[in-house]
Amino acid sequence: MPISQILTVTVPVADQERALAFYTGVLDFEVRTDNPFPMGRWLTVAPKGAETTLLLASWFPDMAPIGGMVVAAPDLDALAARLREHEIAFDGPSDEPWGRQLLFHDPFGNGFVVSQG
Repeated sequence: MPISQILTVTVPVADQERALAFYTGVLDFEVRTDNPFPMGRWLTVAPKGAETTLLLASWFPDMAPIGGMVVAAPDLDALAARLREHEIAFDGPSDEPWGRQLLFHDPFGNGFVVSQG
């Protein structure tokens, strides 16, 4: 049977509390789960209304940061203003042959490509 859905993507973070503050405070994600786990917390976040969640996992110290996770935002200028307000470095928004995009990294080096859509 083919795979029908991506449920969760593991995002390596060094500090779950700091990651939670970034994803909920800066990106306005919502907490989906926050449960005890043998190696820390099973802590997932997602944009409001999204089906796929991000697992903010601190128990993979040797896992390299994710590069180029592609996400969507309806207004890149508003996102740029919010990132600037929180002193998060970013590139863009820029108009590319494939559409408008903005690039940024979370505090742990995980890279995001945001397409306007």
